Amino acid sequence: MNPLTVIRDSLYFFQRNLSQIVMLCLPLVILEAVLQHIVDNAVGPDPSPGYGLIVGLLLYPVYTAALILFLDARSRGESPRNRDLLAMALNLWPRFALLSAISTLLIVLGLSMFFIPGIFLTVVLAFSEYRLVLRGDAPLAAMKASFTLSRGHFWRIFVCILAVLGPLMLLKEFSYSLFVKEDNTLLSLVLDSANSFLQLFVSVVLFRLFMLLSEKSDK
Repeated sequence: MNPLTVIRDSLYFFQRNLSQIVMLCLPLVILEAVLQHIVDNAVGPDPSPGYGLIVGLLLYPVYTAALILFLDARSRGESPRNRDLLAMALNLWPRFALLSAISTLLIVLGLSMFFIPGIFLTVVLAFSEYRLVLRGDAPLAAMKASFTLSRGHFWRIFVCILAVLGPLMLLKEFSYSLFVKEDNTLLSLVLDSANSFLQLFVSVVLFRLFMLLSEKSDK
């Protein structure tokens, strides 16, 4: 279960199914970026991170749950319709939003405590969304199950997350260094949307890792 093999397989899947993932997730990702921009303008300079969290909780659980359901269906050779995936994702929204809120607050708190606890929580809670969506766990039960499943695989999960998020974060910082966000609203929205969409690849990688570890655990 080499991290590079997991990432390679995930990249192959992402490329093969890119068009449907775009149609499924990108409209909501763009809407999220637009709402975030509206909120930022309404609140003014240096807005509280809480506003961004609220905006994220509106749409992130929907398109992420839809993506997870799509990944699961495609792994079984099925081709579900986007509207069916979104309908199921909307039904999961209350529990998924609660899970996202708890996880985000814990990770932010951990990052504020010498950074290391935040990284630890990011890794051990990495599978909680998959447990909630695919196994029907309640938010706290999903977090507990993720912690159990990640035991003994911390560095493998960490390398997978870092190998994907690291380059994406560097690309984001570089792109924003080329212009002033306030001077070009449209370009800012495009970059925000593109960055959020590309970060969905992390979900694809973690899904692949989740399935491999779950199969190993079941055996």
